[in-house]
Amino acid sequence: MSVITIFSGNFCNEDAIVKDLVKATGYKMASQEEIVKKASSLSKIAETKISEAFLEKTSIFNKFTHEKERSIAYLRLALATMLENGADEGVIYCGFPVHLIPVEINHVLRTCLIADLKHRVKIAEAQGQSEKAAIKLIKDHEKNSALWVKNIFSSDDPWNISLYDMVIPVDKSTVKDAVALIVEKSKSGAVEYNQRSKGAVDDFLLSARVETALADEGHNIGVSSKNGAVKLTINNNVLMLKKLEEDIKAIAQKVSGVISVGTEIGKSFYQADIYRKYDFQTPSKVLLVDDEREFVQTLSERLMLRDMTSAVAYDGESALSIVDEDEPEVMILDLKMPGIDGIEVLRKVKSTKPEIEVIILTGHGSEADRKICMELGAFAYLHKPVDIDLLSQTLKQANEKIKKNLQK
Repeated sequence: MSVITIFSGNFCNEDAIVKDLVKATGYKMASQEEIVKKASSLSKIAETKISEAFLEKTSIFNKFTHEKERSIAYLRLALATMLENGADEGVIYCGFPVHLIPVEINHVLRTCLIADLKHRVKIAEAQGQSEKAAIKLIKDHEKNSALWVKNIFSSDDPWNISLYDMVIPVDKSTVKDAVALIVEKSKSGAVEYNQRSKGAVDDFLLSARVETALADEGHNIGVSSKNGAVKLTINNNVLMLKKLEEDIKAIAQKVSGVISVGTEIGKSFYQADIYRKYDFQTPSKVLLVDDEREFVQTLSERLMLRDMTSAVAYDGESALSIVDEDEPEVMILDLKMPGIDGIEVLRKVKSTKPEIEVIILTGHGSEADRKICMELGAFAYLHKPVDIDLLSQTLKQANEKIKKNLQK
């Protein structure tokens, strides 16, 4: 049977149209939340973290952790698995993930629902939103949508007609008419499930399995496949290209169904940033908090030489803001800073985000300070100047504690 996908602007009657589509077709509905839940169960990544892949804002740590890319890889695997398992039944897929279904899968009717701003605001107001709140919600959704399709298609127009089989202006169409049009088009021979489409689903599933296998080993690599032949695309500059090629080929070849593996250089390979594999043995999100700018920058560089990456904050207020928005795993915290001091930052972090491990690194602390910090839940209390190997070992120990806590 054919598959229907729905991508919609907010306040565009999506819920009513999908509800009536289910009644008219007998199809099942797979919401964005269900797809995210499936991806979470496959990856063990929290649903909230996977959903962040749809947002315009990206964590300051993502450059090092590739969390967004890993989430997208598992969203692909979730969709590919659902498409394979639902080959004999009609399904309506909704939300941001539908853009991840390759165009080669030709039994998919790709549908977009959109309306002008005035119409959407009117619908939002009928749902209890003020005009100002409605406009903000719509604009925020537009920003997220634009960045999402740019990431997937290199197009910054989420309503671009080339991305869909049909774009329905719901401000010029009733719910009943929109449903009738979708039902009519879904019965077309152009979106009929056939052997060619089945092969494309098989290719999609194999690509997704390889991509997630690579992601689980810390790699962010583009993957495509055709009849068991897998191609890996390296889109980031690397220091040792041949070694990377050997490593990723070895990982891909272990995936069931892979017959052959080849590599190629992508169009972004020659960008300035150097690609680094994500190291699961060290904390991936380290926040350095110290008002001594030269010291903290030097420390950050020294950690990078040991394959540890970090973000930097120069005062307590900035650190707490990063904790709220990006949730570091480990914080290396100085005590004496202008404004909020280190002890107060530690107290607030441990009261709101107790899972964050905090290493105190200070040149001015006393034994009384050490006692207070440890009672507040600090992981370790170190003095400046610190031996970099001791700090590295302490970070690894903190990471081991984090992993054990996650397994409980």
